[in-house]
Amino acid sequence: MISLATAYAFIPVSLVLCLAPGPDNIFVLTQSALFGRVKGYLVTLGLCTGLIVHTLVVALGFAALLKTSPLAITLLKIVGAGYLSYLGWLAISAARNSITSGESVSLSLTQLYRRGIIMNVTNPKVTIFFLAFLPQFTNPQQGQVAQQIMLLGLLFIFVTLVTFGMIAFLAGSLGSWLNRSPKAQQTLSRIAGLVFIALAVNLLFSDIG
Repeated sequence: MISLATAYAFIPVSLVLCLAPGPDNIFVLTQSALFGRVKGYLVTLGLCTGLIVHTLVVALGFAALLKTSPLAITLLKIVGAGYLSYLGWLAISAARNSITSGESVSLSLTQLYRRGIIMNVTNPKVTIFFLAFLPQFTNPQQGQVAQQIMLLGLLFIFVTLVTFGMIAFLAGSLGSWLNRSPKAQQTLSRIAGLVFIALAVNLLFSDIG
């Protein structure tokens, strides 16, 4: 178990980290603006499902092994960057196709949820971050460290759900207004596509150590 004092110290730090600009909250913002707040919530749920995977990896000790394997990290970076580039291409293509067909591309809830999972799981920076961040709030005298890491991970996921949920709500409201204009929607899709590609480049060339 973790103490209340630990939880009170952990939550504000987690909130600040969730609000700091990063791939995940930018992803929620762009998807919510493009597809609406409800679908933005599904993306958020997908991202948080990915966080469960990272928490398990850290709790079971696999992250320490991953950190010592440059090949594994490189492969994950390539997969993650490739997927982000693919999303960028889809967004830009959607904007181009909507010009010729006059229709906007709408994704299902399952597709958006799956996007969130893949986006998060294929980012090795999240695993390395959890490996460095979560153990700082553990105390061997309060029980098994693996259990404490799991509880801290779940607490971080809760903070993420609330924070990203607010981002989805605000961005979805903005998107509803922008989507009244086909031209504005096309511009928004292009911007989202460029953001995805920029995130892909950043991930591919980032130094994870």
